[in-house]
Amino acid sequence: MAAPLIEESVEINASAEDVWAVISDLQRMGEWSPQCKKMVIRGGPVGLGTRTLNINRRGPLVWPTTSKVIRFAPNQELAFRVAENRTVWSYTLEPAGAGVKVTERREVADGTTKVSSFLVDKMMGGTTNFEAELKLGMAETLAEIKRAAEKTGSSAA
Repeated sequence: MAAPLIEESVEINASAEDVWAVISDLQRMGEWSPQCKKMVIRGGPVGLGTRTLNINRRGPLVWPTTSKVIRFAPNQELAFRVAENRTVWSYTLEPAGAGVKVTERREVADGTTKVSSFLVDKMMGGTTNFEAELKLGMAETLAEIKRAAEKTGSSAA
């Protein structure tokens, strides 16, 4: 059974606005995430209700998913729900030191779909291994977001 919550955090030495500019540019997700290689934004600018087509990769496996932005509070929080497995991925920003703390979460309130559970078990090495990999991937994603946001902040100075 999927863990109800997986999360990682990082402190970023940049303004909430600079961090938000990076996080809310979902089409750049492929630059940061080790698993989500591409997010195609459907429609206009990213906001509440925006839909995406996502291309994911893990080794030789490639699969599409779709998602919808379900929470969108500029400089505070961005969350989207993946339709195929009911997971909610979010990025929350809060003041910390000279910048902001960003927390990435994967929430599974009511469990994933039977198809997703089967595929994780048979194709991804089981839930425990896959979720450990997701947690490491979050840390990698946040490190890339940090790098991009701090670069943006220093070039604006």
